[in-house]
Amino acid sequence: MAIFEYAPAPESRDIADIKPSYGLFIDGEFVDGSGTPFKTVDPATEETLAEVATATSDDVDRAVRAARKAFGAWSGLPGVERAKYLFRIARIVQERSRELAVLESLDNGKPIRESRDVDLPLVAAHFFYYAGWADKLQYAGFGTKPLGVAGQVIPWNFPLLMLAWKVAPALACGNTVVLKPAETTPLTALLFAEICRQAELPPGVVNIVTGAGETGAAVVAHPEVDKVAFTGSTEVGRLIARTVAGTGKKVTLELGGKAANIVFDDAPIDQAVEGIVNGIFFNQGHVCCAGSRLLVQESVQEELLAALRRRLGTLRLGDPLDKNTDIGAINSAEQLARIRSLSEVGESEGAERWSPACELPERGYWFPPTIFTGVAQSHTIAREEIFGPVLSVLTFRTPAEAVEKANNTPYGLSAGIWTEKGSRILWMAERLRAGVVWANTFNKFDPASPFGGYKESGYGREGGLHGLEAYL
Repeated sequence: MAIFEYAPAPESRDIADIKPSYGLFIDGEFVDGSGTPFKTVDPATEETLAEVATATSDDVDRAVRAARKAFGAWSGLPGVERAKYLFRIARIVQERSRELAVLESLDNGKPIRESRDVDLPLVAAHFFYYAGWADKLQYAGFGTKPLGVAGQVIPWNFPLLMLAWKVAPALACGNTVVLKPAETTPLTALLFAEICRQAELPPGVVNIVTGAGETGAAVVAHPEVDKVAFTGSTEVGRLIARTVAGTGKKVTLELGGKAANIVFDDAPIDQAVEGIVNGIFFNQGHVCCAGSRLLVQESVQEELLAALRRRLGTLRLGDPLDKNTDIGAINSAEQLARIRSLSEVGESEGAERWSPACELPERGYWFPPTIFTGVAQSHTIAREEIFGPVLSVLTFRTPAEAVEKANNTPYGLSAGIWTEKGSRILWMAERLRAGVVWANTFNKFDPASPFGGYKESGYGREGGLHGLEAYL
């Protein structure tokens, strides 16, 4: 129960200038799409934001041809010249970050505090970081020869950040790009197209084609695409792997996760609670590496859960543009239905469900922060990725049992360890089958640090020196 009532602190919508309709961005120009246009909606209110063009396979072909035509001159530039464009893009992103953050929160549903303080600074940082590599590729150890045209398909949970993760290294290495943003969150990608023009990036170096799954499939399957980069669900990742098998295309797949956040009895409880909340309720749990399984040592389970429930009682759910909001809207009606159905399965299989008293707005797609206790490893909610603000709590007694339970998943993207003992952190990290292991923190990202998974979480790495390999 809050002692003080918060006054609303809304960010102005007017900062983001949303056009009634958007075309495709091909060869430096906005052009009409040949498919049936679709609407993108604000998930907090269900109102239509804009109408967006759909790219057919013919439009994708035009975009790939434009990228192929631009490749010769772009890859022929000295790295130091390519770097100038990347630096320019990074600075424009910083200058327009308030506008981009508002647009991201309107289109995606995430709290403005997150898009403003997490997403946007990281977007700029990725362009700055890879700009620094553009003239130093000979020191990276992967050669200096770009691949050609990169076909990139990104998800709706971090629309602009995933764009930066993909576009920045591709351009730094001398490749050209055809990017397909998610159909529920195309607006910041289309504003990024304007930023490319503002930075005077040569036409055809970055092309953006909007649409649903068929558009993405056309990008992946196009014979002139040399490299495919995808972030999204494991099932779509499997389809992509099948499509490109035997074609000689280079592929990186960053797929689902079911991360274990492991709390030992000597962990600082309040710090761990903040890490658990950040691990699963950040971005409404729409995070591939979310700490969706809490593994807590039996002796501190009651104390930790009491503190966690108290903390959840202080989270504010509501208008994503309000600067006080902690939990925004679920991105789409389809995703909300999935979260609801998996939560019902959790209850029917015998886990105990708890949410803080929480008033949900009447319009929009909303789901309260939810904890399941009494979860067994065999439960669906402990195995399947829910991709929402839902935490499954399991217990363990020994470090060996914690490792066994943490690794008992088809995924292997991330993990968290909470303990005072440095030796235990290293012992655990060595044994956890996860691409990223956080120690006494969670969801910390840095452009210089590689990110990616094992098993059904995909293959390849993005970010850091390792992120160059996929584009050379």
